[in-house]
Amino acid sequence: MTDLSTDPNAPHLTRFDALLRQALADQRLLKLMLVAYQGGQPVIDEIGAGVQRIMVRAVALKGQPQLSFLLRYPTKDITKNLPLAEGLALIAGWLAAGAFRNAHLHTPSEEVQLAFSKKGKASVRVGKPSNAEAAGRGPVSAEGMAEALAGGHNRAKHRLLELSRPFLHELGVTDASGQLIPAMSRKWKQINKFIEVFAAALARSPLAEQERIHVVDFGSGKGYLTFAIHDWLRHSMQRDARVTGVELRDDLVQLCQRVIGKLQLEGMDYEQGDVRDYHPADLNVVIALHACDIATDHAIHLGIRAGAEIILCSPCCHKEVRPQLLSPHPLRPILQHGIHLGQEAEMLTDGLRALLLDAAGYDTQVFEFISLEHTNKNKMILAVKRAKATSPEVVIRQIADIKAFYGIQAQCLETLLKADGLLPA
Repeated sequence: MTDLSTDPNAPHLTRFDALLRQALADQRLLKLMLVAYQGGQPVIDEIGAGVQRIMVRAVALKGQPQLSFLLRYPTKDITKNLPLAEGLALIAGWLAAGAFRNAHLHTPSEEVQLAFSKKGKASVRVGKPSNAEAAGRGPVSAEGMAEALAGGHNRAKHRLLELSRPFLHELGVTDASGQLIPAMSRKWKQINKFIEVFAAALARSPLAEQERIHVVDFGSGKGYLTFAIHDWLRHSMQRDARVTGVELRDDLVQLCQRVIGKLQLEGMDYEQGDVRDYHPADLNVVIALHACDIATDHAIHLGIRAGAEIILCSPCCHKEVRPQLLSPHPLRPILQHGIHLGQEAEMLTDGLRALLLDAAGYDTQVFEFISLEHTNKNKMILAVKRAKATSPEVVIRQIADIKAFYGIQAQCLETLLKADGLLPA
């Protein structure tokens, strides 16, 4: 650990540590975000290779205040809960060792940033909250903060799923008594929001009156949403549903297979596979959340080719279109900035996907799925198959005009659809 007595950054590190401790003492800590250097290179053993960021929250476990650490890696998340003193010492050690490029401390009334320059010089800035919701909520009472620290699950809310469902305990969302684990409150919110979106899509799709349903979830990870869909369809809706999770990582496949076996879940499978070469015998719903770059296109293509009634995608990365983009007049002065060009590439990629789904016979929406503070990958493309086919000619002309304007030569989904004869070549 760095010797703070000789470290020129010591005053800044000490100030940040004092502000963090004060926020905890006043029960005003909303979250602490530690952001790793690009590439996530390992700096100290406690973190490990590849960590991208760490989110820290104050929680109460068995009546004792603790710090909950969510360590985000490229392929997994790890949650650890530590007593306050131990957690604060760990954070101070990480920051003193230069393990992160910045740290953001959020309270209801201010945002504190500890940042390190390229030469390793630290600085502390205190400002107003950048989050409009936090800025507008005003002072927080001790009772209100206590509820927030407990995960907010004491408030009465209408949920399509019950916390008592066994799969939630097996996946680490609830404890042995069926209570929500505070560190999983955001995952619980995401699960319920996803079920709400799916339920609404199901109600207005051709599947509304169909008894048998086969859902395939690509890149299903640890299976939070996969198990939730299965439980809601079979337990809550009493539908004859089959749900298949498809995941590349063998450790996650085995984990989910053990849960399926332990709970003796009928109509649920977990398989190792890739969307690019997966060929199900039949399916009605395709789900692909956070599929990187053109993997989203392959998932959408598979759904269209199989005649899926519902396609749900949450795209991640937009690498294919960006290198092709021209900066047409009069947008050239705006698109000279890399961040704007990236946002333009994202909008165009997902906009073209929505139009291609439209041309393939789907009513399509693009919207924000849920405001997740630990990720900005929250856009969702929802496509529901139309009961009657319509002519795609107008939409195809719109796609051609957009591609010509921006100089786009190729887009994966369009190429796949044309190769299969699902769109005019």
